[in-house]
Amino acid sequence: MKALVLSGGAGTRLRPITHTSAKQLVPVANKPVLFYGLEAIAEAGITEVGIIVGDTEEEIRAAVGDGSRFGIDVTYIPQAEPLGLAHAVLVAQRFLGNDDFVMYLGDNFIVGGIADLVEEFRADRPDAQILLTRVPDPTSFGVAELDRDGRVVALEEKPEHPKSDLALVGVYLFTPAVHEAVRSIRPSWRGELEITHAIQWLIDRERDVRSTIIRGYWKDTGNVTDMLEVNRTVLEAIEPCADGAYVDGESEIIGRVLIEPGARVTRSRIVGPAVIGTGSVISDAYVGPFTSVAQNCRIEDSEIEYSIVLGGASIDGVRRVEASLIGHDVEVTPAPRSPSAHRLVLGDHSKVQISS
Repeated sequence: MKALVLSGGAGTRLRPITHTSAKQLVPVANKPVLFYGLEAIAEAGITEVGIIVGDTEEEIRAAVGDGSRFGIDVTYIPQAEPLGLAHAVLVAQRFLGNDDFVMYLGDNFIVGGIADLVEEFRADRPDAQILLTRVPDPTSFGVAELDRDGRVVALEEKPEHPKSDLALVGVYLFTPAVHEAVRSIRPSWRGELEITHAIQWLIDRERDVRSTIIRGYWKDTGNVTDMLEVNRTVLEAIEPCADGAYVDGESEIIGRVLIEPGARVTRSRIVGPAVIGTGSVISDAYVGPFTSVAQNCRIEDSEIEYSIVLGGASIDGVRRVEASLIGHDVEVTPAPRSPSAHRLVLGDHSKVQISS
């Protein structure tokens, strides 16, 4: 079996972060989301992995390399434009050949991995197998309709009036039968070749399409709210450690806190779960639960909680920051008291909340 990992796309819902960074490389607990998927693929015993790349190809290549660090062999497959998931299968056909494969969306996060799912698929080999989960608002997802016996009878992409609350999770398993399907469909109203249309093509021809309803945790990390939620989930399982870091006697470390080697904590209070990246300095500060501080950051005379801080950022003299995603090399400082005004330099599509 092979794997096809989708790491193209513009990441519009994470702008302005994704103006300068691939959405799949935004870190969760100081590790890029994409890496969790690659680790799950390796744990399932799959070693041949094709990664679909777009405008951020150079950044993805630099982060993943040849895949040896994950125990996999990576082939990069350029996609000139993000024209849909089924289009990604089309451009990867030479890599996929006649092998079965799992298609994994690089910005998805699944607790527990996919090893059991892959083992089940290898044993039964249906033409396609999809993962489903119940969601409160199915209109934002591909939605599946099942019959009384649990068989998939219809799929619909982002329906205005969903026929169920079962959303497609970003992991799909296929035999080579899907290649005829993706060649046979036409672009949707969005101008994309939808994988739901390809699977529906298989269903209409009475091919064997099965589903698995997952009970565990799944998130599409396409927006800031979901990124923070996934970060919270991962941090809850970290092991506390401060080996190789400096923590002075005036600091207080409470709960599960991972302080990476080379970090410095002075006159500060850190309440876990939290992670402080290598080379970062925490001074006269409070870092609250569910916070990830990446490498070479500086937090001084400030408070932060339930947030993700990317590499090289600094927060200095700020009373309180929470539920925030702070980009690379960002500087956060107080506004001057006189005159009473806020001075902002913001990128396109930024969102800012200011206490009056």
